[in-house]
Amino acid sequence: QVQLAESGGGLVQAGGSLRLSCTASESVFSINVMGWYRQAPGKQREFVANHPTGGRANYADSVTGRFTISRDTAKNTVYLEMKNLMPEDTAVYYCKLTTGVNIYWGQGTQVTVSS
Repeated sequence: QVQLAESGGGLVQAGGSLRLSCTASESVFSINVMGWYRQAPGKQREFVANHPTGGRANYADSVTGRFTISRDTAKNTVYLEMKNLMPEDTAVYYCKLTTGVNIYWGQGTQVTVSS
């Protein structure tokens, strides 16, 4: 069972930046998708960004131009660089790994943006 460990969340003022990290506990099947979702209080979990192996990054419209996803395959790690954060970015951010038939989720990391 692959486990995902997230880190990097916290409290930041509007306009600030944070960098989230997510590391898989073991090497996973080489063809996979690693990405980020978020869930704000009272709302459904929503897609933020993902990065398929050997493919292009994809972003939700709401974060395009402000967030950047990147991967370090050797470290089984995916990063989410978040800039120009806004109060509406406040949510629990979850890492997701998809390996063909299997889907794994991290435990989530809280991001709070104050106005």
